[in-house]
Amino acid sequence: MRASLEVADIFHSAGPAYRAAHAGHLSIGQLKVMTAIENCRTAALGGHVEACDDCGHWRIAYNSCRNRHCPKCQGAAARTWLAAREADLLPVGYFHVVFTVPAEIADIAWQNKAVVYDLLFRAAADTMLTIAADPKHLGARVGITAVLHTWGSALTHHPHVHMIVPGGGIAPDGTRWISSRPAFLLPVRVLGALFRRLFLTRLLALFDAGKLVFFSTLAGLAIRKVFLRHLSPIRKKRWVVYAKPPFAGPQAVLAYLSRYTHRVAISNRRLIGFDETGVTFRYKDYRRDGAERQQVMTLATDEFIRRFLIHVLPRGFHRIRHYGLLACSAHKDTMALARRLLGVAAPAEEPEPGEQPDHRPPCPCCGGHMTIIETFARWCQPRAPPTAAFPAQRHAP
Repeated sequence: MRASLEVADIFHSAGPAYRAAHAGHLSIGQLKVMTAIENCRTAALGGHVEACDDCGHWRIAYNSCRNRHCPKCQGAAARTWLAAREADLLPVGYFHVVFTVPAEIADIAWQNKAVVYDLLFRAAADTMLTIAADPKHLGARVGITAVLHTWGSALTHHPHVHMIVPGGGIAPDGTRWISSRPAFLLPVRVLGALFRRLFLTRLLALFDAGKLVFFSTLAGLAIRKVFLRHLSPIRKKRWVVYAKPPFAGPQAVLAYLSRYTHRVAISNRRLIGFDETGVTFRYKDYRRDGAERQQVMTLATDEFIRRFLIHVLPRGFHRIRHYGLLACSAHKDTMALARRLLGVAAPAEEPEPGEQPDHRPPCPCCGGHMTIIETFARWCQPRAPPTAAFPAQRHAP
């Protein structure tokens, strides 16, 4: 069912004026995202006509844009991704760990998205793998699924990495599975200290290699002495690493992943209103507790669009990554070893690839199966009424 207000509605109404006002200041990627969201599930992308095998009800379904920033397209993508991940779950507790960078780093990341977001991933993963492998802590090689989010609830720029980590890992000699304590994985203060050191050391290396650019209010940071002065306060500041209690079983892990892996900066269901005063939406104020955490904000339309577009990722950038036991290079062998050490049967072999699963919603009239009876190209409409199946019982959608 279509939401009463969508990001696409805001882009349709205010997008042309925004593009004209900011001509030359929007990247190709941002322009493509706006166009994709505006055209998603409209005649601009073509579509098909479905008819119910039982009652003859028919409906028009327009194609999705499949852009990873589109609020309407991520549900199906998440379901497909999760189906592939389900076989990797082990019968152990799973922890949720979050690595966040200070505001001074977020400012640099805004102007250097590809290199600094990549550094955030690598520094956080190396921190987890290093501390987990330390015999003083866990003494094992763990697996990590990491997801990048670049936003706060109010659409501000707030880059951070969410990690799902099993409560244990394989011993260095590969002969046993080492379990973590039931409600404790690794000390967050130790993680934070190493994360800070790794990140800042590698950030300075990027600067010295000429891989960082600075402009506008940060232009002065191009001078090494100024850059070091900018980083000086955060060398002594505690960097926040947050660890939640373990999930209640594998299905809870999947439910969590389905909410986080393919999330976009703001979902359509958070939008409340759109008029001449701006865009009103719900957000969470994490400085408050209880019922007061849920707040409502109104932003000028141009500011809402600006905040949405700052979260457009660089082309080809992978926002879901796997490390340790789940790293692609050794994933199959290490997971087989983990199951053997845990005494878990290997997942059933998948059947030979055949027809793709049918994700079409059932008939809204009788719950029957919907069959495609006609397709039409971009910027076209189907013939009306649709072609000759079910002539006696056809309804308008």
